[in-house]
Amino acid sequence: MSAEEPENTEEEADEEEDIRYFVRIGQTDLDGTKSVERALTDMNGIGRRAARIISEKSGIDRQATLGRLEDDEVDTIVDLVQGYADEVPEWLANHQNDFYTGETTHEVGNDLQMQRRQDINRMQMIDSYKGVRHQRGQKVRGQRTKSTGRTEGTIGVNVEAIKEDMAEEEAAGEEGDE
Repeated sequence: MSAEEPENTEEEADEEEDIRYFVRIGQTDLDGTKSVERALTDMNGIGRRAARIISEKSGIDRQATLGRLEDDEVDTIVDLVQGYADEVPEWLANHQNDFYTGETTHEVGNDLQMQRRQDINRMQMIDSYKGVRHQRGQKVRGQRTKSTGRTEGTIGVNVEAIKEDMAEEEAAGEEGDE
């Protein structure tokens, strides 16, 4: 090393040691090396807009590294994630007007997947139109199905098969002529 280049100072070493690489919120481990906003989007049920709202309401810089935050700052983020539906208008929550209770909630993580599965099962059991479409594996929300979303084999003309058939017929015709 040359004399002009400083070696790693103790402060830089301490900063690298202070970072938590995994921050647990709910049932999800978030990457502590990412910014607060980016790390929150890794949770199911929290997108970019929700992450920005949570970081603003908590008073934490959204560009701050999640692993470097103090425990009390992480606790405020956890509280805001759990109480997100109370902090935002109803139209911004992801589970509005629950079928049984009529409440509006914002589901996060495994709760979101479980709630979605229960809603689909209820629709299938009562044989609603959407439930029947789910059972058949077809599109549910009125999308076009004539030309897209095909899961079975090729529909239409298979040019390669026709060429193979013609080549076989020609070969058989030549053998018959001899």
